Amino acid sequence: MESSGCVLVVDDETNLRRLLRSYLQKGGFMVVEAASGLDALSLLRTEEIDVALIDVMLPGIDGLELVRRIRAESEVPIILITARGEETSRVAGLEVGADDYVVKPFFPREVVARVRAQLRRSRGMLEEQQPLRLGPVELEPQSRRCQVNGHPVELTRREFDLLAALLGRPDVVISREQLLDRAWGSRFLSPKTVDVHVGSLRHKLGEAVRIEAVRGLGYRLTG
Repeated sequence: MESSGCVLVVDDETNLRRLLRSYLQKGGFMVVEAASGLDALSLLRTEEIDVALIDVMLPGIDGLELVRRIRAESEVPIILITARGEETSRVAGLEVGADDYVVKPFFPREVVARVRAQLRRSRGMLEEQQPLRLGPVELEPQSRRCQVNGHPVELTRREFDLLAALLGRPDVVISREQLLDRAWGSRFLSPKTVDVHVGSLRHKLGEAVRIEAVRGLGYRLTG
């Protein structure tokens, strides 16, 4: 069976790594393992990793710090593994660059589904490398640069992906769930996450474009 991609599993619990390896391999994935943050960084630099599964509680470099270090040099999709009740860690993880999270105890098949969702998202983005434009706003997916009237605008990863999803379908109402799927690779997050990032985009883009909230439906980008 042809591999669906390579997943890095980072956890200091051997039994959990073996469990995830078993289900991921049954799902058609290659798996590499790391028991610490430093080992994970080494593997990310030497192996072709498509998705990283990272436990928040790691010895030495914890999961959040590991995400920060990865984001300094890579856009690989990251799914955090957190314990129930670690709400602060989940929010912090998304803020520093994680793409999704799963909560212990979890169903291994759910983790495999999350991995597939992140792969679809990342591979879809690679296929859409042409510039996106509407009025004075231009996005360059390959370089991940945004310009308004020829001037650069600094966007976070999430803001960039959200704007790309809206620019890809101007004048069309897109639901919050669809935006979560496109920009985050997961519909398991709160729809309010979209609202917060839309507010930030409106502030940064000013009157260059309009991001309209359509009550009960979602958002629409217009020039």
